[in-house]
Amino acid sequence: MLYMPTLFGENLFDEFFDSFQRPTKRRANAPLSGLMKTDVKEHDDAYELGIELPGYKKEDIKLELKDGYMNIRANNETEKEEKDEKGTYLRRERYVGSMSRSFYVGEALTEEDIKAKFEDGILKITVPKKEAKPAVEENHYIAIEG
Repeated sequence: MLYMPTLFGENLFDEFFDSFQRPTKRRANAPLSGLMKTDVKEHDDAYELGIELPGYKKEDIKLELKDGYMNIRANNETEKEEKDEKGTYLRRERYVGSMSRSFYVGEALTEEDIKAKFEDGILKITVPKKEAKPAVEENHYIAIEG
């Protein structure tokens, strides 16, 4: 079973209303509060995740499976310069950002079970439904003499 984290912080309404009180300027393709917008579809045999990562390249994204959690990290660094004919800066912009997200997928899965593809700014991940195998109970008998 795939367990999804809370999409918002514990203070959803405070964060929502704060945006009206303190509007911020941000780059058009900069992630909103480091949130990876994710769509999750359930199929008979797997879950399909679609994670929006505009402005990122495949090399910027790392997926890791550890202790039953699939961890997704994305780091982005862009720089834009505009100069006049003399080489004087008219404008310089830089953006450095990272975001991460974790999903509990269970300890029965391995790295080979999970499939990922990055195309057109969308990271598509297929996580198979795999039930944990119950431990086989072994009987331990004590020999009786006599």
